[in-house]
Amino acid sequence: MILVITPEFSVVNETGIINELFQKGLDLLHIRKPGISREKMTDFIEKIDQSFYPQLVLHQHYEVGENFRISRFHFREADRKEDIHRSFINGNRISTSVHNITTFNDLGKEWEYAFISPFFPSISKKGYGEDSTVIEEVKSRDNPNVKIIALGGIHHRTIQRAFETGVDGIALLGSVWQADDPVEAFLSCRKAISE
Repeated sequence: MILVITPEFSVVNETGIINELFQKGLDLLHIRKPGISREKMTDFIEKIDQSFYPQLVLHQHYEVGENFRISRFHFREADRKEDIHRSFINGNRISTSVHNITTFNDLGKEWEYAFISPFFPSISKKGYGEDSTVIEEVKSRDNPNVKIIALGGIHHRTIQRAFETGVDGIALLGSVWQADDPVEAFLSCRKAISE
């Protein structure tokens, strides 16, 4: 499973690129736009082909999902600790983020998957993850109910190594959106795991 997370700030032709990513086989798109207004979130979603709405995951303005029949929601670690996700469990698919395997192993079966990061040194956040041990910690995974998605520093040269650790999927951010051709960068990652 390959997921893409949107960049925090708008990119030229972003929704056009998103539609093309889905056409090229993207599994899920996480819409993470901190600080975006509800109206701008609505406008953003409306520019995505509605056939892809079931593959969209919202990180905020969850109530907008109802208007688009979006039933996938992601909750930050802080939100999970505040139990903000509780009212979204029934009838929806929820995901979260963790930063160590102990926290992942403690997640309940209501979670479909969790991002674990930083897997490799981050591409989008310079210096972040350089001393991370998450990739080694994955060996201690003992939660069979929740899928684990590697996040951080994943690109066409590291994706195979990430999958070799036993993760269920990977999430791309900087490797896609900081590339000259985001679609080509995504396809390079897909090709790297099929070789």
